[in-house]
Amino acid sequence: MPQVLAKFMGILLWPAIVGQGVLVMFRPFRLLLSLFRTLTGLFMVAALSIGASAKERHLLYVAVPGVFNHHPDANYNLRYGGIGIIVFDMDHGFKFVKRISTWKLEPGQTVEMIKGIAADAATGRLYVTTTARIGAFDLSTDKMVWEKRYEGGFDRLAISPDGKTLYVPTFEGAYWDVINAADGSLVTRLDTGTGAHNTIWAPDGSRVYLAGLHNNYLLVADPATNKVTEKIGPFTSNVRPFTVNGSNSLAFVNTNNILGFEVGDVKTGKKLYDVAVRGFPTGKPARHNPCQSHGVALTPDEKEIWLADGVNNYVHVFDATATPPKQIADVKLSDSPGWVSLSIDAKYVFPSTGDVIDRESRKIVSTLRDETGTQVQSEKLLEIDFDGTKPVRNGNQFGVGQKK
Repeated sequence: MPQVLAKFMGILLWPAIVGQGVLVMFRPFRLLLSLFRTLTGLFMVAALSIGASAKERHLLYVAVPGVFNHHPDANYNLRYGGIGIIVFDMDHGFKFVKRISTWKLEPGQTVEMIKGIAADAATGRLYVTTTARIGAFDLSTDKMVWEKRYEGGFDRLAISPDGKTLYVPTFEGAYWDVINAADGSLVTRLDTGTGAHNTIWAPDGSRVYLAGLHNNYLLVADPATNKVTEKIGPFTSNVRPFTVNGSNSLAFVNTNNILGFEVGDVKTGKKLYDVAVRGFPTGKPARHNPCQSHGVALTPDEKEIWLADGVNNYVHVFDATATPPKQIADVKLSDSPGWVSLSIDAKYVFPSTGDVIDRESRKIVSTLRDETGTQVQSEKLLEIDFDGTKPVRNGNQFGVGQKK
């Protein structure tokens, strides 16, 4: 388009009037020249904008089968997305992009449920655990680069901020494996005897939070020594999903038999508050019984807490700036949630049901569907952003506060 306008202007130069050696342009030509400059500028801005938007991509990685099986059929949870890592385009309505192969299911076998997911954009690695194994995938090629099987199996893992070390709980066992992220080699084991289950590595790298299914305390380990140094509680019952704030001062904890959550003071090690869901009945959840609220996420700005309600098929929103947190909204879901995650910028909330919620409007704006149109459900998902083919940032399967 700029070339066409230039030729057009060249033609218009001929009717110019020359007076005393000075070229004087007709007024219409001046207007056209101004238009040409404006359009050229707009064209360049648009080209740069298109290039930038095409360059960076925001993708959601969802590992399946990633929901708790609540049916007598051992492989019932395959109907929620099958087997693999399903990738969705967050920039285009969460459209299906591809399915990355993980492990094959042989005839007559029971599927290994996905237990955890973690990533590190700097090293270009994605890590997935099942009840029996852990695998590392190259984000550029989608190929598995290593796989390990250790005694006791695996559960919901955490990765160090520098991407070098993994804390991986055994499958509801006695200890956490400390693993070299580069090659999967076992560094050491941290024995707590608490039914190892959920793990969060603090954003500042200073500590690792360890939740055991058989313990009403949240433990804190020092990654420099791989020793438990603190504990928070006791809470009302055994600790289930949890999250923490960015300054390592507060922990928000789900426990058995409570529709709601509890708040603990990390600094003093004491429990502070019980926060119950108001206006909804308690009861037996479809999954994770007797944990009625199995999933809690703190937004990065630490203004809101999003809580799973497995009894009534809702997520509830709490004002985290209030003391104690105050219930402010409720969002109906398509199924019973067993987890809540967030996009990196917290624009979207991801309950494990496959519903995609716009955080600002608190409305469901999309549904995760695979290449067959099946609604995908998983508790193990996270966002990974790419600059071209290079991963540049990654989210977390937990919703963890980021304020220092």
